[in-house]
Amino acid sequence: MTERDSLHLDRRQALSCMVWAGSGVVWTIAGGIPASRLIGEAAAEEGGFSFVQISDSHIGFDKPANPDTRATLDAALDQVIALPRRPAFMIHTGDVTHAATPQQFDDAGQLIGRARLDVRYAPGEHDIVDAATRAAYLDRFGKGATGGGWYAFDYGGVHFVSLVNVVDLKANGLGSLGPEQLAWLAEDLGGKTSSTPIVVFAHIPLWTIAPEWGWGTEDSAEALKLLAGFGSVTVLNGHIHQLMQKVEGAVTFHTARSTAFPQPAPGTAPAPGPMRVPPGELRKLLGVTDVSFSRSSSPLAITDTALG
Repeated sequence: MTERDSLHLDRRQALSCMVWAGSGVVWTIAGGIPASRLIGEAAAEEGGFSFVQISDSHIGFDKPANPDTRATLDAALDQVIALPRRPAFMIHTGDVTHAATPQQFDDAGQLIGRARLDVRYAPGEHDIVDAATRAAYLDRFGKGATGGGWYAFDYGGVHFVSLVNVVDLKANGLGSLGPEQLAWLAEDLGGKTSSTPIVVFAHIPLWTIAPEWGWGTEDSAEALKLLAGFGSVTVLNGHIHQLMQKVEGAVTFHTARSTAFPQPAPGTAPAPGPMRVPPGELRKLLGVTDVSFSRSSSPLAITDTALG
């Protein structure tokens, strides 16, 4: 075994040792290698920062699976506000609303604004149902974005990329990035060194979970080729309303819970969709994600926390 093979094996072993603790898993990152940490530890170190991910708030949904999505989003925001160290910003990985009406956009914006954080959004298919709602979404949540709503920014030595994979949906609702966005991504990543930590976030997962349910992105392999040369890549998604994680080399994929309602696990129901649970169980299946980065020798931390 070469020294390089040994390094890759050590990285895979480190990644495979992520542990689930109670309602959440915490990751920290250092030197491009993620590992488990206690919540808040990484952000407390010099040079560290944290950000929060929320997803699938579905404001406007009022069916029995959750007749009050405003209340559960509020509960999620209460947790964000109560974090021991203020996050640098918050990302929302799509389906901000359920039907992309002007009132739902207004309500969601007002609710999320309560956290008093800079919020970076990636749209879900419920936010963009036609050309008019796409324009309305971009006007409210995507100002300054490139092309169809994708963009990138840097913070604390980490490069963040927000992708849009909900516009040109394929068979069964599979996500799609398209050649224009992939060309933009290649150009965006072209000036980055391989040691730059990369965080990618989009609504539909960039790995294939259940293609018959549309839980995947048709051309994600093209995006992953562009990311393959980086030592640490974290991909954050929503859409499936449950926690799943996958590791491929230096790329870690992590899906988030919804703040609105759960969905069934693949293969456990005829189709995806809002899943009813006993009222006392609902908030145990909803949550937020806290992500901490550290530039020290301690390894990245992602913490998933249930609402109840």
